[in-house]
Amino acid sequence: MEKIVIPFIAGDGVGPEVTQSMQHIIDAAIEKAYNGTRKIEWLEVIAGGKAFDQLGTYLPDETLEAFKKYHIGIKGPLMTPVGGGIRSLNVALRQTLDLYVCLRPVRYYKGIESPVKKPQNVDMVIFRENTEDIYAGIEWDAGSDEARKVYSFLHEEMGVNKVRFPETSSFGIKPVSKEGTERLVRAACRYAIDNGRPSVTIVHKGNIMKFTEGGFKRWGYELAEREFHEEIESGKLRMQDCIADAFLQNALLKPENYSVIATLNLNGDYVSDMLAAQVGGIGIAPGANINYSTGDAIFEATHGTAPDIAGKNIVNPCSNLLSGVMMLEHIGWNKAGELINSALERSFEAGYATIDLARLMDNGHPLGTREFTQHIISLL
Repeated sequence: MEKIVIPFIAGDGVGPEVTQSMQHIIDAAIEKAYNGTRKIEWLEVIAGGKAFDQLGTYLPDETLEAFKKYHIGIKGPLMTPVGGGIRSLNVALRQTLDLYVCLRPVRYYKGIESPVKKPQNVDMVIFRENTEDIYAGIEWDAGSDEARKVYSFLHEEMGVNKVRFPETSSFGIKPVSKEGTERLVRAACRYAIDNGRPSVTIVHKGNIMKFTEGGFKRWGYELAEREFHEEIESGKLRMQDCIADAFLQNALLKPENYSVIATLNLNGDYVSDMLAAQVGGIGIAPGANINYSTGDAIFEATHGTAPDIAGKNIVNPCSNLLSGVMMLEHIGWNKAGELINSALERSFEAGYATIDLARLMDNGHPLGTREFTQHIISLL
């Protein structure tokens, strides 16, 4: 038997429910696809509320070591600690393990209700830079000694006179590096070529932020021309760019013009959630955090902990499940992933879904989380 150990974090709130659903369906799909010759051995590690209750820390060293050891993992949604310490557990995992790509594929499943006329035209893969930009968390609160020092340096040493209300201003730093840009755009270009996608679009705000967002655009084009010149010359790969606000409009009006998106951290947050809304919402949006140099990857539900519906058997597990499908593809077990995608397509087309999706369908048949899980397994 070919067996792979995969650490998992169940998560907070609805996390345990979506994680259990994902595991049951993936185990069943692997059994069906490979007739018992392959198996995942699930290794639970903890973070978030469960870790704090047991160990007094939100992100134990043992959890990080497990991800480093096995080079792969999957997680449910995690709470954001209140007060000091880690700003975001998700961001901490990405930065600590240097998972520099947030990979967000967005596609439409027939049968799901959408707010746009032609959601089937949305078929994009977002490469969101994961470690830089304002998500680096370098900022100082208004009125603090640190904020006053920053302003003093800017004003007295750098001659900056554009801070209108210095005494009540908070300050943040937006680092964007050539190296960080190059490895992201390289991964996006390689993905487009390997998967037969026609274009990579650099989404940026370089018209205003000349040296950070503008640098991202410039370094991205230079990298593509230097390392993928033959593919560009032959027409196998087309490079283009779009200012972020224009892209948000264009992605609604003519989404078929875009395929692979390379963008910075904040823009990527906006873009990926907006595109997910076009195909039915964050409940069916998967995500992964990957370092293409080391092969390390953590797959994750892209929604929050939703404590108001936790334990009520109504949460939609598809974001975590589809992230699990991405995980299967990452390890080369594509056949099992294809079975799950096919089952979801047939279920949605027939109107069977959790209540968040079914209530919007003309032929909707709402199912509880556990019932939906069993229904998908029956369709494998």
